[in-house]
Amino acid sequence: MNRKTLVLPAVVGLLAPVLAACGGSDSGSDSGDAIVVGTTDRFTASEDAPAPVDPAYAYDVGTWNVLRQTVQTLMIQPKGDGDPVPEAAEKCGFTDTGNERFACTLRSGLEFANGDKVTAADVKYSIDRARAINAETQVAGLLSTVDTVETQGDNEVIFHLNTADATFPYKLTTPVAGIVNPKDYEKNKLRDGFQVDGSGPYTMKADVKNDEMVDAVFTKNPKYKGTLQVNNDKVEIRSFPDADAMGAALDKGDIDVMTRAMSPEQIQKLTNASGGDIDLVEMPGLEIRYLGFNTDATSVKDKAVRKAMAQVVNRSALVAKVYGTQAEPLYSLVPATITGHSNSFFNKYGDPSDSKARTLLNKAGITTPVKLTLHYTTDHYGSATKQEFQILQQQLNGSGLFDVNIEGTEWKKFHPAELKGSYDVYGMGWFPDFPDADNFLAPFLDKNNFLNSPYVNDKIRSQLIPQSRRQADRLSASSSLTEIQDAVADEVPVLPLWQGKQYIAARDDITGAAYALNSSSTLQLWQLGRGVSS
Repeated sequence: MNRKTLVLPAVVGLLAPVLAACGGSDSGSDSGDAIVVGTTDRFTASEDAPAPVDPAYAYDVGTWNVLRQTVQTLMIQPKGDGDPVPEAAEKCGFTDTGNERFACTLRSGLEFANGDKVTAADVKYSIDRARAINAETQVAGLLSTVDTVETQGDNEVIFHLNTADATFPYKLTTPVAGIVNPKDYEKNKLRDGFQVDGSGPYTMKADVKNDEMVDAVFTKNPKYKGTLQVNNDKVEIRSFPDADAMGAALDKGDIDVMTRAMSPEQIQKLTNASGGDIDLVEMPGLEIRYLGFNTDATSVKDKAVRKAMAQVVNRSALVAKVYGTQAEPLYSLVPATITGHSNSFFNKYGDPSDSKARTLLNKAGITTPVKLTLHYTTDHYGSATKQEFQILQQQLNGSGLFDVNIEGTEWKKFHPAELKGSYDVYGMGWFPDFPDADNFLAPFLDKNNFLNSPYVNDKIRSQLIPQSRRQADRLSASSSLTEIQDAVADEVPVLPLWQGKQYIAARDDITGAAYALNSSSTLQLWQLGRGVSS
């Protein structure tokens, strides 16, 4: 039958599933049949991005979900979320009171999938390699607090940090900190194409057509040693051009599970359905959407223009018309469920007001209407993105203060263009690397930020971010985090729009669907099993 399963928050900032869609998440099966998972994520190699799944380059939710199945990290976020726990490591922890020295002991008997031993030297190589390559995606920014990596024998690795960083254990759970074999990954060169090798729970074989990975088969790695219970022998991820094609494949039985990005209409239909053999799992999400600004561009260089946009945009109307109950208005880069969140944009701008926006522009001497083009990606964040930007266009133009056009571009062209500063205003989404307020602020505002934004706030970079990272108790960091969010609301280098929920649809003989995504949108294929249809 069809039913909706809710995965509810346990505590602020941490999410814990309390019910599986159909059967227990650990029941699994030793069936040799692959569990087929559909996604609208596109995996493309191009001249601008020839190495999409190299851990030293990859920095989007789709490619990270490939790497998390195959490349092992020292630590991992546990089932149901919570503080990071050792994975490739047997134990890890700070060895000083200042959170500047972090040591890990590797689990004994670790091997790469090809049988080579995994050593502390491989960990050091992997971290040093990512930092040295310093790819244009800015993923190496997650390792910015690393000063040096030291090894002691084959099993001990010590990270000496250049500043206190209580969030460092979380950063060691991310794919950029994944352990790679020096035989497969050159020291100073990215690995082009779609080959991935590691010591994770699966090996992967990719089906590539016209420089795009259309299908990837993940086979249980017999060499894997870690904390994860792998509940299946094989999982296949199949990429679809859009949500409708993915949904049709689920209805026909060609796939077993449907993940991101389902359309709002599909989610509503599954929510309302009273029969059938597909279960919908809903869980709180930490995905956010926002407008980014090239603050050096003439059209938006004056912050009065950006502030006027913040004053005009009606988030509640936008969410209601496009996403309904599947999203919530967001008034900060930090989602409402994360410790340290502040409604800074609402506190500063209140309800939408065209007259207040006009006053902002008049005081700055800005001639209206301000001509802008809002750029969005047509194939990365779901089919509703176009409608979202049409409504933003209507709101801004309806004020009489803006003359806005919108332009959609496929992700493989959109992302490189954004990194090069080709767009004055552009729409992006953020799926956190880990569930902490720091990861909703530093990636946008610190040096070498992942947007490659020219915006600089010296106090945020040199004082507030380091200050917040000194606090192991994240509640104690709230004052620094609030000041950062208030500065963003005042200067508007980015304009947060909404925070979304997460959904998985699965045929009712699939177990573990409630745990197949964590709060950071990490796909955990090992949780899926094939049970008995109920």
